[in-house]
Amino acid sequence: MKNKIYQFMQGRYGADDLSRFSLWVAVAFLVVALITRNSILDTLALLILVWCYFRMLSKNYSKRYAENEWFLGIKSKVTGFFQGRANTAKQSKEYHIYKCPTCKQKIRVPRGKGKISIHCPKCNTDFIKKS
Repeated sequence: MKNKIYQFMQGRYGADDLSRFSLWVAVAFLVVALITRNSILDTLALLILVWCYFRMLSKNYSKRYAENEWFLGIKSKVTGFFQGRANTAKQSKEYHIYKCPTCKQKIRVPRGKGKISIHCPKCNTDFIKKS
């Protein structure tokens, strides 16, 4: 049985990040539809599942690869945004983060040093801030 599945999947695209994400979205829609008894969400979840399995069983590698690359680009932007915010929040306990008035470069300076002169490494501008 396992061998037949391997033979069937040969030459097909298979599961990738986009298909795994769409499966989770479909499951979430099914759970919400089950709770709210909403037939529109049921239909939407079914359409997402059909699309996901179509992608997994497709033999058009280049098209599925391009779709997955597009998804990974969006995913990296979203996760990078939230990781950047979390990193800034974690650093804000020990550091002030200022932007250079000229070039808008972010500069990190330690807290509790009083008024200090900050030198921008990008445009060589000096400005004074309270840390």
